Amino acid sequence: MDAYVRLLIKTCHKRGVHAMGGMAAQIPIKNNEAANKAAMDKVRTDKLREVKAGHDGTWVAHPDLVKLALVVFNEHMPQPNQLHIRRDDVHVEAADLLNTNVKGAITESGIRANVSVSLIYMEAWLRGLGCVPIHNLMEDAATAEISRSQLWQWAKHQARTNEGVPVTAQYLLKVLDEEIEKLAQSMGEQRFKASKMIEAKKYLATQITGESYSDFLTSLLYNDIVELEQIKARI
Repeated sequence: MDAYVRLLIKTCHKRGVHAMGGMAAQIPIKNNEAANKAAMDKVRTDKLREVKAGHDGTWVAHPDLVKLALVVFNEHMPQPNQLHIRRDDVHVEAADLLNTNVKGAITESGIRANVSVSLIYMEAWLRGLGCVPIHNLMEDAATAEISRSQLWQWAKHQARTNEGVPVTAQYLLKVLDEEIEKLAQSMGEQRFKASKMIEAKKYLATQITGESYSDFLTSLLYNDIVELEQIKARI
C-alpha cells in the first residue's frame, strides 16, 4: 500500500491531476471520551501522513471529521494543492505493488472479526444500507469483500492460525454458527427475528469454504433486494 500511495502521487502530479488521499473510517464515539480521543488521534495521524506524502486532498467517513482534516491540511498545505511535489524520488516496480510479505498472522480473533463484520455488513446491505457503522468504523462493501476473501483464501490454501489450528471449511462454518449465535444474543430475540441475519448467514456460508467465490458480494445479494416477496415465495 505504501508503494501504491507513492506511485499514485507521482502519477497524478506528472499529469497535473490532484492526488486524493484515502478515507479515514473512524467515526465519533459518543459517551466514551477516551475512545473518541484515540479515534480522532488516528484520523489526525492519518491525514498528517497523507499531506506530508504529497496528497492534494483527502476524505473522511463522517462530517464531524471534516474540520479536523482541514486543520491538518491547511497547516501543511496552505496553497490550493501540491502539484509541484513531483515525487521524482519514487521508483516503484510491479514487485513492490504485488508484495504480500506483510507483518501479522492469522488468528482466531481475526477470523471471528472477519466473520462478524461480514455478517453485520451483509445483513445491513440486504436491508438497503450501503454504509454501515461497525465497531466504531464506517464500513462499506470493500470491508466485507476483504473479510470474506481472506476467509475463502485461508480455507482454499489450507492455512493455519498462529495457534496451529487448520483453517478448514468445517472450522469456518463452525465459527459462523458461533458468531451468529453471539449476534442473536446481543440483539435480542425480537430484533434478531426482524433482521436479515439468517439470510446473511446463508449467503456468507457459500463464500468461505474455499470453493464457490462470487465475483462480488453485492451481485450475490442483489436478487434478494429487488425481487418481489411474492415471487421469492413461489421459488
